[in-house]
Amino acid sequence: MYGQNSDSNGTPELNASINNITFTKLSGNTGNDVNTSHRLKVVSSFFPIGEFVKKIGGNLIDSSLLIPVGIEPHDFEPTIKQIQNVSSADVLIYNGLGMESWIDKMSVPHKIDASSGLKVLYSDKNNKTIDPHVWLDPVLAQKEVENIRDGLIKIDPTNRDYYMNNSLHLLNNLDGIDREVKTDLLSCKKKDFISFHNAFSYFAKRYGLNQHSISNTPEDETTPQHLAEIINTAKSLHLNIIYAEELIDPRYASVIADEIPNGKVLVLSPIEGLTKSEQASGIGYLDKMQQNVKNLLQGLQCNQSSSRL
Repeated sequence: MYGQNSDSNGTPELNASINNITFTKLSGNTGNDVNTSHRLKVVSSFFPIGEFVKKIGGNLIDSSLLIPVGIEPHDFEPTIKQIQNVSSADVLIYNGLGMESWIDKMSVPHKIDASSGLKVLYSDKNNKTIDPHVWLDPVLAQKEVENIRDGLIKIDPTNRDYYMNNSLHLLNNLDGIDREVKTDLLSCKKKDFISFHNAFSYFAKRYGLNQHSISNTPEDETTPQHLAEIINTAKSLHLNIIYAEELIDPRYASVIADEIPNGKVLVLSPIEGLTKSEQASGIGYLDKMQQNVKNLLQGLQCNQSSSRL
């Protein structure tokens, strides 16, 4: 389940632990000339956070993911063994906003909440359930990168310049995606799209789009009545592309596509994880973002010749 409404933006565990740092001091050199005799053991909760962590931490960290490849993170519940394995890490970095409902079960010296301080949206009309999908908005993803970077610097201040330099390249890439999306959307005939689950609210708000979803969360059952409503929405808005996800059975999307003129199913990934084949091919977060934009431009009937992705 997603997170419940909370007024707290801080990370008490991190703040408390910063005053008692016991890590071996590393070289303050920048670039590749660093002392890796003691690499921080960093566990990230799931794929996008892990991608940010690896690019920022570089060869100063030993990075691993808690949620295995191919597992949809909304359904994930850590085993006792996984909880024990995480306890041997130096740092646990997570998205927050309720995406990891099990986070309080984890005991590590340091925790970094990547979404700390972000202004949130809600996935329900009563504003009780926080939408955690901030990493799909490249501008908010930059804020997560900065939070992770700053958290690592607090834990390992000797290597501040190294983390700063590594994060700069990633921040520039995210800024480039933001600028390209804004440019490409200028040629689009549509502003509405139908995603599988309600994961693109931040992205849609950023770029002035309207998201319609087959389900609110991946674990929700979609009723025949709601499927009929989505079919009618697609027809009334003259949409012919329905978006599925790589880690979810696409049959609901296929049912809808079969009922609309020239219906077609494409993937619009919430970038919550990789399939095994994607992992084997080395696909990363930025690749997934670029593929999302390419498929979204097709559904929004844009002039894709202008795309530089």
